[in-house]
Amino acid sequence: MIQEKLFRDLENDDTFDRANVYGRQYLKDVFSRAIFPEKNAIKNLSVFEEELTEKFTSSEEILELLNNYGSPATVAQFGGRYFGFVNGSMIPAGLAARLLADFWDQNAAMQVTSPIISKLEEVVQSWLVDLFNLPENTVAGFVSGTSMATFSGLAAARFRILGSKGWDVNKKGLFQAPQVRIVLSRQAHSTVLKAIGLLGFGTDCIEWVNADSQGRIIPEDLPELDENTILILQAGNVNTGSFDELESICRQAKESNTWVHIDGAFGLWAAASDKLKYLVKGMELADSWSVDGHKTLNTPYDNGIILCRDEEALVSALQMSGSYIIAGKDRDGMNYTPEMSRRSRVVELWATLKSLGKNGINEMVFNMHMLAKQFAEGLKKEGFTILNEICFNQVLIRCKDSNHTDKLLQKVQELNVLWCGSSEWNGEKAIRISICSWASTPDDIKMSLDSFVRAKKLI
Repeated sequence: MIQEKLFRDLENDDTFDRANVYGRQYLKDVFSRAIFPEKNAIKNLSVFEEELTEKFTSSEEILELLNNYGSPATVAQFGGRYFGFVNGSMIPAGLAARLLADFWDQNAAMQVTSPIISKLEEVVQSWLVDLFNLPENTVAGFVSGTSMATFSGLAAARFRILGSKGWDVNKKGLFQAPQVRIVLSRQAHSTVLKAIGLLGFGTDCIEWVNADSQGRIIPEDLPELDENTILILQAGNVNTGSFDELESICRQAKESNTWVHIDGAFGLWAAASDKLKYLVKGMELADSWSVDGHKTLNTPYDNGIILCRDEEALVSALQMSGSYIIAGKDRDGMNYTPEMSRRSRVVELWATLKSLGKNGINEMVFNMHMLAKQFAEGLKKEGFTILNEICFNQVLIRCKDSNHTDKLLQKVQELNVLWCGSSEWNGEKAIRISICSWASTPDDIKMSLDSFVRAKKLI
């Protein structure tokens, strides 16, 4: 019977020991292996193309398949020369805590389903409020990433604005609802547009605001704001790393009772750096903030956070009810997220924050900035065009035209010393380098610079 087989599988200590051995070997190899999978490794993924078997397969067989064919086909973003998509690495304590939490397999919905997760969410919320210097009444929801965090923040804004007009959006919906204005920079991230669409606002209704040469919203171009408006600002442009002028704009918005949401997926962590926190001065004046743990902070995936100073609006917008719900004496995490059942991602977030401490976060974030400056200065000396001011951890470069830029990136990828991505800036192709790993060192930057020089000679 299947139950007997599963119990035998569970009691086989070799299964979990094997997983640990495979995982530890992967971490030992990841710093020296190719950043992107070799062609054969990708080709060999065809081994997974099979009909679902009739028979039971043991954990041992499954792990062997994953290790032999899956591991070689992974992207080595844990290492120090992966510079793509603002993807962070993992702090060891965060990874270890994630593994333990996987054994716990807790449902983070309510205190009654997991007292430990409820407590850790409460603690991490207080840590984040302190770290980011946010208002004391700010609450946090632990979601999959900034996409869902932004959705949650804008949902809270929608609830509050429509509620102030006597319109309960949860009961009446959006049909014939009072208009909610959306004011947004032309350099806003695509996930913001996704959230706007999912919430039923419609992208055709956006009041677009021009951005400057670095992607910062131009304050003078803002329309007249009012209490019916959601203004979305950016802390860390995905191409240039630039930050909107948060303080003056937030003060202006407050005078008109405008809801301000700050998209700070990777940039909000500048607040934790003594030398970079000037970039987010005034962020505490906003109403909601979205940020990722799995980018700059280097938690394992997936780990996003919505922060909101209006608890009633957030909880009401993400409402959940049912006769079977048992309200906890303390925190029920589902009140602050769109999901009810979800994994206990706060465990690795708590472990990462506790492991690094304030001083460690400060040092790690500033080190990413310094490595970005090293990379940019080295590229500039070699004749590459640097398109951005290195204010945080992003480097945006170009060759003499889009064609040469594309060819350069192709050669860089073929050499496989590092991995970085392509983008467009002001209508031209560009190469985007994101320094987001605690493991990156000055030597990694030197090796990467050498690879760029070699690639340039090959085009």
